[in-house]
Amino acid sequence: MSIIIYIAVMAGVTYLIRMLPFAFFQKKIKSVFVKSFLYYVPYAVLSAMTIPAILYSTGNIITAAAGTLAAFILAYFDLPLIVVALAASAAVFAAGLFF
Repeated sequence: MSIIIYIAVMAGVTYLIRMLPFAFFQKKIKSVFVKSFLYYVPYAVLSAMTIPAILYSTGNIITAAAGTLAAFILAYFDLPLIVVALAASAAVFAAGLFF
């Protein structure tokens, strides 16, 4: 029974997060500064959550850096996501053999 309560609370919180901006900002935002701020917030938050998770995911910063570097290089060349993920995993494994 408690799992239903957890799901209901998560649904309520998710709904509130999405509903509150619509309730508070009923007029069109005209400020260029506010518009640019709101445009870049998702990228900044995603970076702030992702970068530490990447660097501490393996327990060894050298192997994490090797995987990240491999992923950046392959993503730069527009390779498919599965190729990037597998190559980054292989780079972490290979770096783990040496470090």
